[in-house]
Amino acid sequence: MATRSADARFSSRWTLLLSVLGIAVGTGNIWRFPRIAAKTGGEEGAGAFLVAWLVFLVAWSLPLIVAEYALGQRGRKGVVGTVAALAGPRLAWMGAFVAFVAAAIMCYYSVVAGWCLYYTGGALLSGLPLTLDGAQASWDAFQASGFPVALHAVMMGTAAVVCLRGVSSIERVNRVLVPTLLAIVVVAVVRAVTLPGAGAGVAYLFTPDWSVLASPAVWLEALTQNAWDTGAGWGLILTYAAYMRREDGIVRNAVLTGVGNNLVSLLSATMVFGIVFAVLGAQRAPAEVLDVMRTSGPAGTGITFIWMPQLFAAMPLGKPLAVAFFLALTFAALSSLISMVELTSRVVVDFGVARRRAVPAVGVAAFAVGVPSAVWGGVFANQDFVWGVALVISGAFVAFAVTRYGAGRLMSEVSTPSDWPLPRVWGAWLKWAIPVQAAVLLGWWLWQATTADFTARWWDPTEPFSAATCLLQWGLALAVFLTFNRWMARRTGALEPPRPAPPGA
Repeated sequence: MATRSADARFSSRWTLLLSVLGIAVGTGNIWRFPRIAAKTGGEEGAGAFLVAWLVFLVAWSLPLIVAEYALGQRGRKGVVGTVAALAGPRLAWMGAFVAFVAAAIMCYYSVVAGWCLYYTGGALLSGLPLTLDGAQASWDAFQASGFPVALHAVMMGTAAVVCLRGVSSIERVNRVLVPTLLAIVVVAVVRAVTLPGAGAGVAYLFTPDWSVLASPAVWLEALTQNAWDTGAGWGLILTYAAYMRREDGIVRNAVLTGVGNNLVSLLSATMVFGIVFAVLGAQRAPAEVLDVMRTSGPAGTGITFIWMPQLFAAMPLGKPLAVAFFLALTFAALSSLISMVELTSRVVVDFGVARRRAVPAVGVAAFAVGVPSAVWGGVFANQDFVWGVALVISGAFVAFAVTRYGAGRLMSEVSTPSDWPLPRVWGAWLKWAIPVQAAVLLGWWLWQATTADFTARWWDPTEPFSAATCLLQWGLALAVFLTFNRWMARRTGALEPPRPAPPGA
C-alpha cells in the first residue's frame, strides 16, 4: 500500500492544479480575509491593505509556492522525508516542525469545517435569524450543544476517508469540490453587487487610505493573511507536489495557484462587503457598518456566523444565497482539510506505516486533539493564535531547505523546457529576503507582545494571547523533534545521500 502511494501521480496538470487550489482556497479566503480587510482599513478604505497583501503575494507566497512545488517533486516524499533527504538528515527536525504546524492547524480547522456544515444545514432546513439577538442566541445554542464535537468528527472522518485511497481519491473529490466552490462564489458575488447600496461597500474595499501603511500591524496582517490564503510555507503544496508529473511545470502551476487563490479572496471580500453595506448601510452610518465587520466575535466568528445569517434574512432571495454561501465555506474547508490530513498521513507513511493504518490513526488523533477547541472557544483562539504566527517560521524553514540543497541545483533537476522561466533572483530571494521578512515580522510581533499590546501578562504561558504561550508551545515541539531527529532521518531513509533524479521523474 505504501509503495503504491509513493509511486502514484496526479492524472493531469488540471487535476493537480484543482487539488492545489483546494489547498489554497479555504475558509481563510471567505471567512477570514474580509474581516482582516475591514480591520486594517482606514477611514477612507481598505485598498492600502490590499496593496500590502499583494506585495506579500510576490515577496513571500509565490517564492515559497515555487519552493514547495520544487521540493515535493524532487523529494517524492512527505515534508519530513523531503527536508531530511535534500537539506540533510540533521535537519529532519525542521521538516517535522513545518509538518507539525500544519497538523496543529488541522486539529482545530476541522472544528471550523463543522461550523460551516452546521450553518449550511441550518440555512437550508430552518429559518434565518431576523435580529442580532436571535443570531447570537442561535450561535450560543449551537456552541452549548454537542454539535460542534459531532460535526468535527464528521468532517475529520470525511477527510480521512478521502485520503485513505491516496491521490486518486483526492483528485476525484477535488474535481467536484473546487469547481463547485468557484461557481458558487461567482454567483454569490454577482448577486451581492447587484443589491442597492452594495457599491459603497465595494468602493470602500478598493479605495486606499495610504496612512495605514505606516502601521507595522498592517504589514504583519498582510503577511499572515497571505500565508493563510495561499498555503505557502505550510508543506501542503510540497505534499501534493510529491505526486505531480514532471512535465506539468512548477513555475506555471505556482503562479496560477497564487494568483487564482488571491482572486478568490478578492471575490469573497467583494461579496461580503457588498452584502454588509447593502443591508446595514440603509440603517447605519458607514463607520458603524465597519465596526460590525471589524467585530470578530468569539474566536473570530462575528461577521460570518453571527452577522451574515441575519443579513441574508433581511435581503431578497437571502435564503438561497445563505445556503450557497455556507455551502461554499463547507467545500472550501473540506478541500483544505483533506490536504492537511494527507500531509500528516504521508509523514506517517514515510515512517514505514501502511496507509490503511496511518490515515485512520491520524484522523482519530486529530479528532481527539481538536475536541478541546470544539468545546472551549478560548482553546480554539489560543491554537489559532499560536500556530497561525508559527506559519512565518515554517516559511523560513522551507526557504532554508531550498538554500541548503542549492536553489540552482534544485531547479535544474525539476525544470522542463515547456515551463515558464523562473527569475534568477529566486534563489537569492529565498536565501536572504524570506528570512529577513520572517525575522523582522517575528521581532516586531515579540516586541508588541512584550509591551502589552496583546496582553499585560506577556510572560505568562497560561494567557491565551501572550508571547510566552507561543514560545512555550513552539519550544516544546522543537525539543521533541530535535530529540528524535536521528530516528526520523533513519525512518525516512535520509541517512543515505539522495539519489540523482531519474529522467522524467
